[in-house]
Amino acid sequence: MHRLRDKIRDIPDFPKPGILFKDITPIIKDPSSLKLSVNELIQPFLGREITAVAGMEARGFIFGSLVAWNLGLPFIPLRKPGKLPYQVESVSYDLEYGSATLEVHSDALDKTDKVLLIDDLLATGGTAKASCELVEKFGATVVACAFVVELDFLSGRDKLKDYEVHSLLHY
Repeated sequence: MHRLRDKIRDIPDFPKPGILFKDITPIIKDPSSLKLSVNELIQPFLGREITAVAGMEARGFIFGSLVAWNLGLPFIPLRKPGKLPYQVESVSYDLEYGSATLEVHSDALDKTDKVLLIDDLLATGGTAKASCELVEKFGATVVACAFVVELDFLSGRDKLKDYEVHSLLHY
């Protein structure tokens, strides 16, 4: 994991003063690092019963679609409002300053699905928890949540205590 850790770039005061942003774009720029991260994300789930992979907008689309492709499974995009052209199910959730909503097509999942949720980063856990709730609205099961980076000091894992969580790097 040192190879991946060395690729993550710290950006101070982004998106606002006092935040040290963990930039994963150097990982996705380097094909061998991207391949390593995808392989490590799926490793604990090989041989497990998973029927779909869901990823949160936007960087979760990058890792989630590659995980889905590697596992030979459908990819389900969890989007911001107004981005999907068909009927949607949605869930709203609170952020530190305000609220947000995620949407998914109403025919994306059903009660037989077993879903692996993928995102680049676990911070406070709000988006990940809302993603789990959105998947469960269909009666589907969340098998686990997997992240490239977890910011341990923000305790996002606490919001996901009912789910298996796999993170490649911890800060």
